[in-house]
Amino acid sequence: MKSVCSALGVARSNLHVRHHRPGDWQDGRSGRTPVEDGALLADLRHHIAELPSYGYRRAGALLNRERRSQGQPVMNHKRIYRIMARHQLLLPKAPKRQHSSRVHDGKVSVPMSNMHWCSDGFEIKCDSGETVTPTFAKDCCDREILAWRAWEGKGLPGEPVRDMLVEAVERCFGTAEGAPQACQLEFLTDNGSAYIAHETRGIARSLGLKPVTTPVCSPQSNGMAESFVNTFKRDYMSRMDLRDARTVLAQLPGAFEHFNEIHPHSSLKMMSPREFRRRHNQTAHQG
Repeated sequence: MKSVCSALGVARSNLHVRHHRPGDWQDGRSGRTPVEDGALLADLRHHIAELPSYGYRRAGALLNRERRSQGQPVMNHKRIYRIMARHQLLLPKAPKRQHSSRVHDGKVSVPMSNMHWCSDGFEIKCDSGETVTPTFAKDCCDREILAWRAWEGKGLPGEPVRDMLVEAVERCFGTAEGAPQACQLEFLTDNGSAYIAHETRGIARSLGLKPVTTPVCSPQSNGMAESFVNTFKRDYMSRMDLRDARTVLAQLPGAFEHFNEIHPHSSLKMMSPREFRRRHNQTAHQG
């Protein structure tokens, strides 16, 4: 039988299924039209209207999050892909990136919150010629932006970074006395002057943090922070009104809040950072 199937170019399992089918069997898949495509299409259009940079997986995550809250069944990502493809709502495929020849075997992500934080700064160019420079502190487990600062001008001063660290510690531990010693919380940054300044490292240690810097010329070692910068530029900065610094600064709180509360993250099973943290804390409490 194996030789016959090989000569015919068919699978033995397929022949077995076809042999045991009843005589009145009909293929129900042909000409089948799933129901509710119109309603799903309208919901998908609503979710991607605010953030057109979202692909079918993130759009589907937002749709399913809404359906769960309403007690409705979730939709399979293949169906969402088919609907968006049929109505030309899919994003164009991104070009392949050139990978660095530098080998990076490190792992930045951690299994629990408040074990490892990372930080970076980036610039936002305004149409007026002004520059806004934000910086942030990000948890490497749940990806939440714990605190951030932004100011008008180029460069990364040390004082906003130190204020940001104090706020992050207060937010996570409820006090500015510092993180518990049991946490052994690392704070990973690049070698920017604001991060390696004596005052900044002193404040970090007084807060119970362990300052850690990446090797020189190795941005991959701080890849989680770099990834957030790319996400922010793609999903938020591209939609901002960039007329001047004042206008940009007014939009930043909403952008960071949206990322923390709504933005689906692929590494968090398409949950937002705060949604993941709440679910993780609830599971730990029940356990």
